[in-house]
Amino acid sequence: MPSTITTLSVVLVCLGSLVTATPAFAQGAIPSRPESLNFPELKFTPPKASEYRTTLSDGTALYMFPSHEFPLITLTITCMGGSNLDPAGKEGLAWMTAAMIRQGGSTSRTASEVDERLDFMATNLGVNSSGWTSSATMDCLKSNFDESLAILVDLLRNPGFDAEKFKIAKGELLEGLKQRNDNAAAISAREWGYLVYGEDHFESAQPTGESVDSISTDDMRAMATRVFNPGNMIVSATGDFDPTTLPAALEKAFAGWQRGERIAPPSAPTHEMPAGVFYVEKDIPQGKVTIGMRSIMRDNPDFYAYTVMNEILGGGGFSSRITQKVRSDEGLAYSAGSGFRAGAFYPGVFRAAFESKNPTCALAAKIIFEELDRIRDTQVSASELDIAKNSFIETFPANFASKAGTLGVFVADEMTTRPAGYWDSYRDNIRAVTPDDIQRVAQKYLDPKSMTVLVVGKWSDISKGDLQGRATMSQIMPEDGLATQLPLRDPVSLKPLPIPPSGG
Repeated sequence: MPSTITTLSVVLVCLGSLVTATPAFAQGAIPSRPESLNFPELKFTPPKASEYRTTLSDGTALYMFPSHEFPLITLTITCMGGSNLDPAGKEGLAWMTAAMIRQGGSTSRTASEVDERLDFMATNLGVNSSGWTSSATMDCLKSNFDESLAILVDLLRNPGFDAEKFKIAKGELLEGLKQRNDNAAAISAREWGYLVYGEDHFESAQPTGESVDSISTDDMRAMATRVFNPGNMIVSATGDFDPTTLPAALEKAFAGWQRGERIAPPSAPTHEMPAGVFYVEKDIPQGKVTIGMRSIMRDNPDFYAYTVMNEILGGGGFSSRITQKVRSDEGLAYSAGSGFRAGAFYPGVFRAAFESKNPTCALAAKIIFEELDRIRDTQVSASELDIAKNSFIETFPANFASKAGTLGVFVADEMTTRPAGYWDSYRDNIRAVTPDDIQRVAQKYLDPKSMTVLVVGKWSDISKGDLQGRATMSQIMPEDGLATQLPLRDPVSLKPLPIPPSGG
């Protein structure tokens, strides 16, 4: 066996020969620094939805993006309506309905028969429900498309809701509810939802043991009929199919399927976000802190400036101010930043968040508020603005990187009635943002005094701040200097538990 020294010598000789054989290296053809690299201008024209959209004879929208690399087809049926349709006292109904459509068989096929046939054909089939949409997706071989589609439509039109499977699903969900207080992140997300939307809006509503117990087969059948029908759905397909024959195949599969009503968009919350500091006591070594307020609608003219502002403030990863100050400079948190969502149907939410050791939570929060003040009081630098705008402009094509992703954009745009031309002008609108725009929207929409602060952790350690005395929670509290303790909730019922006399 050759020695290590001999092997290393051979490697060095080879490398030397490579350099000698390539004069361009020695002559400096490769720039000495990364910023000296030059690339041709990226020219990308976003695809137009109209070029991929057609309609079936009954008016059902169909988006098609054929691809012949592999003999596979993916078909998705997207519908309006999800947990926003759950009646009061039956929270979890939409989720359970979707799960049982897939797991519970149909009126003509048992659950086992469905699973066995799908496995034999190597077909993946899933049904899901979220806030205000529900969907069914099928991945199959081209040779099995017709039969796979027939099974999918059968499950959606004639769900069997197998009693034993239903019992198991309920039991699994109830076991999951019991663990909701085990994770501080789950507590934080739950209470933040209540602070933002109130307890009676679907954005924050969660199932309870009582609501899960109340769900019946009749409830699920009514939900399935209301949501999954040609009048309420958009179909999209990618893969190895002929776009001239696919519409006919779908019409044949959908024949006789009663066309229902299009479900209306979700209603806006009526709850007013309370300003101030709120905390939930939990004996953990690291506190979880969220700071935020309502944002804007996506059709707001300030959307682009708000988007770039958030990127500079905390949405841009290591290049953003909050991440640099809280994580890189001070080492107070592994992850710290901000996020911004503009609502399609009602204003979204801006929030900054981090997780830090209990004694340093106050200092990290103080730094975030200082950054909120700074972006309001002084203009951002040209380099910051450049980096932020380019992060959106250069990554813009990623929105259409895959065929399935492209159709997903088109379907979402149609369901939320996004104005035509949005994607054509997106990059120009981002480019047009100026330092004045950033400061103006920061002053208009980011009011530190109106912020809601939620803390989950050991309050006695968090409130008094760091050992060096650089910050305490009292410095970011309202003028009355009071923080509101929120009770921990029973994980199953979500009813508030008594707060111990000590406040802990």
